[in-house]
Amino acid sequence: MPTAPQATRPPSNLKVEAQRFWQRVSEGLEVHQLWSQFEKDARSSYRFYSAGLAAQVEGQSGFRRGWLIAKALFWAILEKLSPARRVLLLFALVFLFFPVGGVNVSEKGGPVHFVEFDLRFWGGLLLLVVLLLELADRVVMKRDLEIAKDIQSWLLPGAPLQFPGYQIAYATRPANTVAGDYYDVILRPGETRADDRVLFVVADVAGKSIPAAMLMATFQASLRTLSGSGLALAQLVAGLNHYACTNSQGGVRFTTAFFAELDTSSGHIAYINAGHNAPLLRRASGAVEHLETGGPPLGISEEFTHDTGSTNLDNGDWLVIFTDGVVEAANSAGAEYEEPRLIEVVNDGAAGAPAELLRQLLASLDAFVGNTPQHDDMTCLLLKRSP
Repeated sequence: MPTAPQATRPPSNLKVEAQRFWQRVSEGLEVHQLWSQFEKDARSSYRFYSAGLAAQVEGQSGFRRGWLIAKALFWAILEKLSPARRVLLLFALVFLFFPVGGVNVSEKGGPVHFVEFDLRFWGGLLLLVVLLLELADRVVMKRDLEIAKDIQSWLLPGAPLQFPGYQIAYATRPANTVAGDYYDVILRPGETRADDRVLFVVADVAGKSIPAAMLMATFQASLRTLSGSGLALAQLVAGLNHYACTNSQGGVRFTTAFFAELDTSSGHIAYINAGHNAPLLRRASGAVEHLETGGPPLGISEEFTHDTGSTNLDNGDWLVIFTDGVVEAANSAGAEYEEPRLIEVVNDGAAGAPAELLRQLLASLDAFVGNTPQHDDMTCLLLKRSP
């Protein structure tokens, strides 16, 4: 009697499921991209935990130096945890490094037996508990930071302001989720259209992350209020300095800034440099000028005054305003990007539009820095007068 044919089993979905799992975990990144991200995170974490380490091991060498480094890193990591989590972590480390334990067990009148047990499972479990607790805190903080990032993005200008004869491009890259850098382009209407002026501002609040971002928001609100009041540029900066001094914690939280007020009909620029990196005025001929006239950063003292400089933007000229995070971007060897490289990129892209030059500049920064973590906010604003 013939037997019925057996039903063929469908091919296993294990491989497909594994691929989906890996795709979800890695978010589609290649192995070299994952390694690059890990290397960058590791460098950033080491820099975070090793802050102030050099002073502790100065003058030491050999075994003692290594011991002091290990000890300092251990306490730097441990002190970032809450007391309860420190205790859990210590128990986990003890269980992992001394995994074998035991107790003497005996029945009444019977022989004594030594029962061994392995503590590594419990050590791993305690490490997982500490990790989950820290992860929960990170998720909550990340959610709050993302909200703060959205709010901060509302404070910055969207599409560049358009006016005949000029092209603008700008971008910022925060070192953390939120930044202390600020840029803006504000139309200041005059009594007639011929009297209209355009105000360009790039500022850098001392510090990074949330404290700097909060002061940046205060700076933005003050600037927007004063820019609509019809004040001359010097009076506007004096008012901002007053506001900055009330929030600077005795000059600790100061702000460097550059202000340029452009007459679009003539190309005349009145500017004030308040302790900021001197912007570049790249002439159509290739000559480069630095706009340095001004005074100290805002928020140090209300007694300081700021001088007003004057220049002209002619056809083919570029105004390049940037924060120190651009020229001080460092690679793995500790070398900084520096201004000569910035000038070289500007010279190479001077014939194009600001948007294209900005892309070239960011690509040049990425190529120079590589996997080195970004240590400061980067902001750049480009203005070109076109024939």
